[in-house]
Amino acid sequence: MKQQLIKYSLIFFAFGIGFTACKKDSNNNNNNPTLYQQDDQMARPAINTVFISAANKDQFNTTAPKDMSATFGAEMKTKLLALNPGYTTNLLGLTPDQFIGVLSTDVLNASTTGTTSFYDGTHVLTGRALNDDVIDVELTLIFGGPDGSANPGLTSDHVNANDAAFLTTFPYLANPH
Repeated sequence: MKQQLIKYSLIFFAFGIGFTACKKDSNNNNNNPTLYQQDDQMARPAINTVFISAANKDQFNTTAPKDMSATFGAEMKTKLLALNPGYTTNLLGLTPDQFIGVLSTDVLNASTTGTTSFYDGTHVLTGRALNDDVIDVELTLIFGGPDGSANPGLTSDHVNANDAAFLTTFPYLANPH
């Protein structure tokens, strides 16, 4: 269990580094330390891409998670209902307001005592394993309705596996090809 926790912690750390872009402050001189600015965050793929307007993407990417719901919740709910006007609840039983409350705080939760899964039918947002089909889960939660079966043409991107096998040892990501 401890090895698995360490393994997943390292994976989350690697993803955090991989999906966070920083840029150096160009106004540096020899008397001031180098400063960096956060330019992107992506705990849950596609949330910013789908639910945030182009004009607000930079602001979303630099907003502290604790402020995201208040700042972007209304915009995200409007987009959700524009994408799926028939949305009532989703597979998790979440109303539009509840679902946007979950989505608008772009953080990746992680269980330190149980199964790590984006969604496996039982465990919901308890982390993210490399082989979790995150986009299909998100599409199902947006378009699948209360039992996940509504709008079947919209609930999958039809990419069911990585194009190369994941490694069984750190860093676990597939070798580049």
